[in-house]
Amino acid sequence: MNECAVLVVDDEPDIRSLLQEILEDEGYAVSTADTAAAAQACVEESRPDLVLLDIWMPDMDGVSLLKDWKRSGALDFPVIMISGHGTVETAVEATRHGAVDFIEKPLSLAKLLLTVEKALAEADQVPQVGSNPVEQVAPRRLPLLLGVSDYVKQMREQIEAQARRSDSLLLIGEAGSGRALFAQHVHDHDPNTTGRFTQLRCDTLSSANAHRELYGDEGSGAVSMGFLESAAAGTLFLTDVELLPSSAQHYLRQAIEQQGFTRVGGSMRVPFRARLVSSSRTELSLAVRQGTLDAALARLLASETLYLKPLREHPEDIPALLEGLVDWHVAEEGLMYRHFTVAAQNRLRNLDWPGNLLELKNLVQRILLLGGTAEIEVPEINRVLGVVINSDTTLALRHDLPLREARADFERQYLLRCLAETQGNIGDLAKHVGMERTHLYRKLRSLDIDLDKVRE
Repeated sequence: MNECAVLVVDDEPDIRSLLQEILEDEGYAVSTADTAAAAQACVEESRPDLVLLDIWMPDMDGVSLLKDWKRSGALDFPVIMISGHGTVETAVEATRHGAVDFIEKPLSLAKLLLTVEKALAEADQVPQVGSNPVEQVAPRRLPLLLGVSDYVKQMREQIEAQARRSDSLLLIGEAGSGRALFAQHVHDHDPNTTGRFTQLRCDTLSSANAHRELYGDEGSGAVSMGFLESAAAGTLFLTDVELLPSSAQHYLRQAIEQQGFTRVGGSMRVPFRARLVSSSRTELSLAVRQGTLDAALARLLASETLYLKPLREHPEDIPALLEGLVDWHVAEEGLMYRHFTVAAQNRLRNLDWPGNLLELKNLVQRILLLGGTAEIEVPEINRVLGVVINSDTTLALRHDLPLREARADFERQYLLRCLAETQGNIGDLAKHVGMERTHLYRKLRSLDIDLDKVRE
């Protein structure tokens, strides 16, 4: 049994109770807080061994609370950020301020426990306040340039050629198309780069914080690096650069043109030399014409432009990507190896993939987390994708109810029947219905299905 104390900070009661239940089942001593103020009180009363911290809360966001702990010297425990849809990049940014990792909602039981165990095992490596500040955690090296298409071959050549030059690079592509991975690839293959890979999500800057976040500050006698100094001799990756506020554009352009800057509250000039890689979902010329992006800055950031194709335009690469993603999840997350059959590969080749590489990665991870036989067949993929397959049995459909209530009634019938078939085994049920256990528990609760009664 574990004796570690874990503090769960989340404003959603269901998430708090679910995490508490799961972690207590694993032997952890769990306390909870629903606001930043409550979390602060918990930390002051008793130091936790680990904190699971949600990003969005009613009184103060999790990143700001994390910064406060770091500034005050209270951050002597590992913090794992909990990120919802659309906040993953913010969670990655939180690692710059001391978080050791992040997990996404809906929560995966296997990923949660693996991340918690890893963070506690490495707790003695958490950097202390006052040590080397602003340590950027680089994205994990996911497989990227895999496949047989002309597009992949061309991108290999272009990326490797660009990596040998110091010109700024603009990557244009849809969400999930691997823009951050391509930027990381350029950084890794640059023979002249000795610094770190620093990623800045441009929509996290505002007129109020741009100066300090970019240049850093020297307030209270302590030096805090900004993004530009963090990227020195390395790579600064600007995600969705078209979303930079005007004040941030001014400070960034000034630093690039003058090759240096001065921290807020400081007097010493700090040199700025770093490779600049930016990403956008559209041509920067459009933002310039709309008056939201400075034309001179756009030119400075786009000496060269590469266009990333959506996955639906090179489906012939999906078999190689599947193999690479399986190997990556097995190596990085300790999941059981499984193989996609040719039929399963062809099923996935015929999808549109609006979420591109990220969507494919998430599907592979979900299938491996659910587990099963060595071969991944088409029916299993259909279940995970939510496709309704014909069967010999039917469920009664209530046409006299509003859509929301009729759907809930159908889901309740479906899950009760599946529970009967699996004899109330939640693990077997999760595999059967193609849902992760954490999400399945929440669904059962929302439908008022009492597992204890079902198992009687």
